[in-house]
Amino acid sequence: MVASFDVAQLRDLFPALKQDQVFFDNAGGSQALGDVVDSITQYLSKTNVQLGASYHTGKLSNSKYDEGYEAAAKYIGAGTDEIVLGASTTQLFMNLSAALKFNEGDEIILSKMEHETNVKPWLHMADRLKLKVKWWVSEKPELKLTPENLKPLLSEKVKFVSCTHVSNILGGIHDVAAIAEAVHSVGALFCVDGVSFAPHRPVDVKAFGVDFYAFSWYKVYGPHISVLYASNKAQEHVNPLAHYFNPTKTLEDKLGLSASNYEAVQSIPQIVKYLSEIDHDASAAHEGKLQAILLDFLNSRDDITVHGSTSADAKERIPTVSFTVKGVSSRKIVEDAEKISNYGFRWGHFYSKRLCDEVLGLDEDGVTRVSMVHYNTEEEVKGLVEVLKKVLP
Repeated sequence: MVASFDVAQLRDLFPALKQDQVFFDNAGGSQALGDVVDSITQYLSKTNVQLGASYHTGKLSNSKYDEGYEAAAKYIGAGTDEIVLGASTTQLFMNLSAALKFNEGDEIILSKMEHETNVKPWLHMADRLKLKVKWWVSEKPELKLTPENLKPLLSEKVKFVSCTHVSNILGGIHDVAAIAEAVHSVGALFCVDGVSFAPHRPVDVKAFGVDFYAFSWYKVYGPHISVLYASNKAQEHVNPLAHYFNPTKTLEDKLGLSASNYEAVQSIPQIVKYLSEIDHDASAAHEGKLQAILLDFLNSRDDITVHGSTSADAKERIPTVSFTVKGVSSRKIVEDAEKISNYGFRWGHFYSKRLCDEVLGLDEDGVTRVSMVHYNTEEEVKGLVEVLKKVLP
């Protein structure tokens, strides 16, 4: 049990944090819990058999797999028949896009504030079904998706709307529950990419009011596997992709395609156990302190533009902070920092290329992005500020 919120105690649970490396690229993938690593080793060492067998080891493997699904579903407030686990959020959205049923001429609304994971599948779907695509954008300086800037696009012709819960560039938290109400007011389905939200806050799909929701466990302290939620009602719009002789009752039956990696699935109870023992209010407050240190420095300089909210309020944003420096390449900032420090952060568009190109108007080097999570420390952020002072003009 994690006592209250002790960062030093939490860090001891992550083997990778014992290395001489500061991890500030967590939006690309967080470090894995030691209990997750151990559980995968144990599974592969002792119970690595094909599911469905009735012999002793087979039963153990079946049980561990089922427990993984149960833990994942319970954590997000869903039924086990409402989730599927798979290789990545991109792949699960692709599977969903291949299975959804709409009529020719129906309209869908996509956001330009997205990781391409939450765009390309729906463009494929629109092409397949001959749907009309409408683009939802929030211009600078607001850069926030809201019911108000969505409503002008809504009509009874709209059957599907998709957006991110948190942009992996901008870091701002969108009020998806309020957006869901607006979407449902015209009878459309609402899909949310929760990849950048889930590492920072608890997920409750029923409270969010969404029809579809997905995120990746490898960004939530686990292995490379992802989860997609689809409500039972929304599944009425899903045409199963399964073999004709297989069951089609659950979402896994419909979209799983035998792609739920066994050793990764069975490790999910370890992640959920850890998340259930964290004081999430304290975690959010700690992340607020981390981003405040960095944002205070960035906001103090006239030559630096922070993209997205410049506030450190943990209710408004998560600690993924992207910025550009006038006259300095984002790539150069990162490369120069790497020459003099052990800080790991990144430059680029991070697959949110429509956002970087069309909304933010950036060059090919995109942004410098520093992405923190609750196991990072104030000392690490202060150290990064000192590094930035050395590499910036």
